[in-house]
Amino acid sequence: MNLPRREFLKAASVAPYCSVTAATEPPRSANNIVRVGVIGTGVRGKYLIGNLPKSARVTAICDCVKSRMAGTLEPKGIFVPVLQSFRDHSAARCATHQDYRQMLDREKLDAVIIATPDHHHAPAAMLALQAGLDVYLEKPLTVSIREGRLLANIVKQTDRVLQVGSQQRTMEINRFACESIRDGGLGKVTKVELPNYPGPLTIGDMPSEPIPEGLDWNLFLGPTPWRAHSRKLWLKDEFKVDDLLWRGWDLYRDFSGHMMTNWGGHTVDMVQYALGKDDTGPVEIRAIPLDTSDESGRLWKHKTPLPRDARERRFWPVVMRYADGVEVHFVHGPDYIRFHGERGILKMRRNHFETDPPDLVKNGPDPSVSERWNGVGHVARPHLQNWLDCIRTRGVPQAPVEVGHRTATICHLANIARELSRPLRWDPATERFPDDPAANELLVRPRRQWSAGGD
Repeated sequence: MNLPRREFLKAASVAPYCSVTAATEPPRSANNIVRVGVIGTGVRGKYLIGNLPKSARVTAICDCVKSRMAGTLEPKGIFVPVLQSFRDHSAARCATHQDYRQMLDREKLDAVIIATPDHHHAPAAMLALQAGLDVYLEKPLTVSIREGRLLANIVKQTDRVLQVGSQQRTMEINRFACESIRDGGLGKVTKVELPNYPGPLTIGDMPSEPIPEGLDWNLFLGPTPWRAHSRKLWLKDEFKVDDLLWRGWDLYRDFSGHMMTNWGGHTVDMVQYALGKDDTGPVEIRAIPLDTSDESGRLWKHKTPLPRDARERRFWPVVMRYADGVEVHFVHGPDYIRFHGERGILKMRRNHFETDPPDLVKNGPDPSVSERWNGVGHVARPHLQNWLDCIRTRGVPQAPVEVGHRTATICHLANIARELSRPLRWDPATERFPDDPAANELLVRPRRQWSAGGD
């Protein structure tokens, strides 16, 4: 699916504003410090700023909510220690913008970190690449399969470094476990079991609420359809609905694939790595109807609204099959990935693995290497360091764009199979559903053209 830049600009709905042009190599600061702009200064954006190695400096930040930028420059509460170095050394000289399109036009940057809600990943990354910048992009890569391929093509055309925020790719423990499986440590792998992550909700009728001061609601909606403001649509982890800490944009199909593309983006990435399938995907996908919703609701009640009944397809288990016969089952609660091989089972989660029998894998990494991944919040410093190293060497990062695209594709396929409620065939080479026009319509989403906001 080799698509030209013009089609990407149209699909990402940023062409009307796109005044930035491709560059061969942006001018570097005199001391060779990588000048970084950060797009999205919510919780994740703040942690990434706090984890940025000293060889880079944040010189501009951007968020459609002014109060979030203010809370980054003058942090409070839990973010005081996280952002102390940034506050002491960079905040006073850091530029602020509400609109990342304007930031990319006006600031002299070498690279950007993108930690926006998922629906802005593709347009923000595309514009940064076209401006000649290297990109650290939080996962999932995009909200649709088509956007993912378009973005991968733009990375290739611009010859930029794009690191996906799948930091388990850099974790020594996970890398060792995946490579052990890939190199035959379990013998032939026949089945993989992983959590059955809930899919997204559709947006129903919501009462219109006044837009808070300092929020550019048009910019938040970006490429998604226009709708009236409601705090339920965007505020994440800031208030409760009944006993649930509300996940805002992460819950809804317009903005995200919910837990399937969020947490699923990490576990599927490990499956792809371990099976040696980073450049391909499954060939068959089917969702399995549930007779009762009680179990699914119990397993995920801390992350998503309880299902109304068993017909709520976003909780249905999903089974996929690769061309070589290996099956992937999204079937259980939020704990381990389980790889079933001829010689035994390997269970994996972030920064940890174990085997049955216990001595199945020998000469593993020293457990002490896991300690550098411990710390306040979501520690990502080594993964960011890998990105910065590749910016300097022009090498391939641990989580390149093709890897991120193929991982996100599998998560999207799971949600599509649930949505259509029938078995699907998939061609990972053409990235199409053979002879299935209705399914192929779900490869892309309509994208709204939104006008430029102001600082």
